[in-house]
Amino acid sequence: MASAAKTASRAFLRSTPATSSFRPAARSTRFAIPQGLRSSARRGYSSEAGSSEAGSQKSSSAGIWAFGIAALGAGGAYLYLNGASPKGPFVPTQADYQKVYDAIALRLQNETDYDDGSYGPVLVRLAWHASGTYDKETGTGGSNGSTMRFAPESDHGANAGLKHARDFLEPIKTQFPWITYSDLWTLAGACSIQELGGPSIPWRPGREDKDVAACTPDGRLPDAAQGHRHIRDVFGRMGFDDREMVALIGAHALGRAHSDRSGFDGPWDFSPTVFSNDFFKLLVDEKWNQKKWNGPTQFTDKTTQTLMMLPTDIALIKDKGFKQHVDRYAKDSDVFFKEFSDVFVKLIELGVPFQVKPEDRFIFKASE
Repeated sequence: MASAAKTASRAFLRSTPATSSFRPAARSTRFAIPQGLRSSARRGYSSEAGSSEAGSQKSSSAGIWAFGIAALGAGGAYLYLNGASPKGPFVPTQADYQKVYDAIALRLQNETDYDDGSYGPVLVRLAWHASGTYDKETGTGGSNGSTMRFAPESDHGANAGLKHARDFLEPIKTQFPWITYSDLWTLAGACSIQELGGPSIPWRPGREDKDVAACTPDGRLPDAAQGHRHIRDVFGRMGFDDREMVALIGAHALGRAHSDRSGFDGPWDFSPTVFSNDFFKLLVDEKWNQKKWNGPTQFTDKTTQTLMMLPTDIALIKDKGFKQHVDRYAKDSDVFFKEFSDVFVKLIELGVPFQVKPEDRFIFKASE
């Protein structure tokens, strides 16, 4: 009987494609036997021994029993792969999401072979680009769907290099199969900002993964080669005002550009793995000259000629509406941290049909 259950479970697992979204979540080897099946089994085994009728009943009941166990095994496998148990579906709590956060933070600490020593900046970019496709007019795009898993969206020019971030998170998805990619990517962005010294990012679950049919068209993300009008067009489509636009671009405090991806090259500041307001201070205090090189237009600092600014970055100090916020953030790190946190939360929640109220967002404890 036990072998019948194992056989059914294994058959179910073998029939599930390797790329299926079903993944083991909670292990359980004990399954309740329905009352009706227990009664049938008892009636069969209580028949008088020796009579042909009794033998027939025993044989029939044993078959039912074996079939029932096999069915329960298959059903158990289904529940097992869907993150549920016979007691009901698994409903993760804040403590469960904190475990996901902790696993990401630990992996960030241990995996230091990327860029300047941290995958954190590229995880922030993944969360940003997965969310920044939102269109307020059509209600399409945004973090709800994680459609960057599929071509053609994964191949959009603005998403070049983000495979590194997606691959980095695969072991976390395997460890916690119940979390959607959509929630995982945004949680990883929030985690990275906090772990790299930035502000707390309140976060709530509720994003659902979608298939390739939900992929967004190319061109929805910012083009770094453009100017202030482009910034307002792209960010305005998502529903942001000037202040929020400048705050979000402040994510350039982290990471660097790569010539083999965007065509641009170099970090924005001297500490690309530390979240700070240095991006804004450098924009205001440093003199920026156009770089002479065989590449797209970008700017380099006069003092060291080791830093980089994009045309969209320089547009922030050329446009009066943007410049006032650049100045505020350059002067006060606390103001920048507060306003960045607010707008980043807004970004990663665009278009998501949450069941959790805003006031019930989680504040994750950063690692020590």
